[in-house]
Amino acid sequence: MSADFENKVVIITGGAQGIGKAIAESFTKEGAKVCIIDIKKKPDYELYYDYYYEGDISKKDVLESFVSSVVARYGYVDYLINNALPIMKGIDECSYEEFQYALSVGVTAPFYLSKLLNPYFREDAVIINMASSRDRMSQPQTESYTAAKGGIASLTHALAVSLSGRARVNSISPGWIDTDYTVYEGPDAIQQPAGRVGNPMDIANMVLFLCSDKAGFITGENICIDGGMTKVMIYHGDNGWSLN
Repeated sequence: MSADFENKVVIITGGAQGIGKAIAESFTKEGAKVCIIDIKKKPDYELYYDYYYEGDISKKDVLESFVSSVVARYGYVDYLINNALPIMKGIDECSYEEFQYALSVGVTAPFYLSKLLNPYFREDAVIINMASSRDRMSQPQTESYTAAKGGIASLTHALAVSLSGRARVNSISPGWIDTDYTVYEGPDAIQQPAGRVGNPMDIANMVLFLCSDKAGFITGENICIDGGMTKVMIYHGDNGWSLN
């Protein structure tokens, strides 16, 4: 067990599955006290978290109630991991309300949680915001998700400056992460310089590093973990790519 995280209090939004669950499990193994807020029903198994709050983080009163309950329970917070997933809809189908919802989940909630928790952050607190490689590249019909991820990437360096001396703030931009740990072969694998598709532990390991003392001089940064895909020059017939 690492002394870095023993008895530290961690908040993870969207921790019921996928990347969030992998982060929660990793912190729990290191002795941290994990608090999850998720819109999904509380899982039957409780081995990877200490406190679970079911709620929609797009709602102001839910965020306030959640923070109050965490503070009443523990009195302080060490790490905030803003991981909850905004919806992905494009310009053809996304309504005004759906676009606003994506921004509420992906940008407003991380900002407001940071604001509410600021008085309760302990020394050496850390905020990690989950952005995406889509903060710098896009597929068609992804505007709501991409806008939210671009927003949280920018929010990261703003918070890092405002919270200087109070908390370090960084973001992670995952690329293709298969949350079922599927092993891909052929073009899906070889198009990525790392030679494979990512899995949730590729992200969870970076979260724990950024929260540790080893990353004490890193703040305001966005770290892209995408197997090198955003660095590849794409030409027909190269690296598994073809234009059909």
